[in-house]
Amino acid sequence: MIERAVEAIEAGEAVVLPTDTVYGLCTTPHRSEPVRRLAQLKDRDEAQPIALVAESVEVLFECVPELLGRSGEIIRALLPGPYTLVLPNPARRFRWLTGARPDTIGVRVPELSGPAAEVLARVGAVAATSANVHGGPDPRRLDEVPAEIRDRAAVLVDGGELPGTPSTVIDFTGDEPVVVREGAAPAAEALQRVSGLVANR
Repeated sequence: MIERAVEAIEAGEAVVLPTDTVYGLCTTPHRSEPVRRLAQLKDRDEAQPIALVAESVEVLFECVPELLGRSGEIIRALLPGPYTLVLPNPARRFRWLTGARPDTIGVRVPELSGPAAEVLARVGAVAATSANVHGGPDPRRLDEVPAEIRDRAAVLVDGGELPGTPSTVIDFTGDEPVVVREGAAPAAEALQRVSGLVANR
């Protein structure tokens, strides 16, 4: 299953993977067409961003070198962990992931184990969004992933029951951090951990 999932992601197909929060719908982040199909599969507006999820902080920096520096300090303070960080993307990399704000990018480095960790280690990074129909509940079990997504995904990786609360999303692109979504970890805790870094920007 791991080999098939890796092949499918690299081929630009959709794969359902367990994460450290909820089941995710993933594909290669390196080409626009697979990401466009991913958005269509979950009936999501293409103007909405999709996260770049990396196997490690080091792989994330390889994908978006501009994150080194102040953004990199924030990343190292919070990741790996159940956070999605929205950060400046001055080179406008991965335009097909950034939605209506091409000068920003949402990034994650989850704490994974089991088959999902092996898959992500093999592919390095994925484009990922919750494996639900847009606006629907976030799936904590594979059987909670909508049938229309399960039927059209190339591979389904079962990781058992997950926590079921999506990542906490914090936008660090403005003068002050903005909590976009309170999720799996307290945003206040994250903001406290990076308070010195943000204050010194």
